Amino acid sequence: QVQLVESGGGLVQPGGSLRLSCAASGFTFRTYATSWYRQAPGKERELVATINSASSYINYADSVKGRFTISRDNAKNTVYLQMNSLKSEDTAVYYCNVRRGNVIYWGQGTQVTVSS
Repeated sequence: QVQLVESGGGLVQPGGSLRLSCAASGFTFRTYATSWYRQAPGKERELVATINSASSYINYADSVKGRFTISRDNAKNTVYLQMNSLKSEDTAVYYCNVRRGNVIYWGQGTQVTVSS
């Protein structure tokens, strides 16, 4: 079965950093692009970053460019989101996802709270 498990969230102060991880299992992770999304309370889920299978294409939302870095380690079946210079506006539940055929898989999410 396909499973995506996010981890690494927590409470950080503005300007701080976190590294999120998404561990994948149940499919050939290395052949699929992976994205990070986030959803703040009362807001729509938004795309944060995308990375293709070979890490040859990476895209970021304008709001996180220069602060966040998406990467992956296919040998570990894991995608990462390094988040630096965190702002209160980054507070959200962060999800990873993979589209496999006509099905989109989501992790359970990990909470990131940026607050002083």
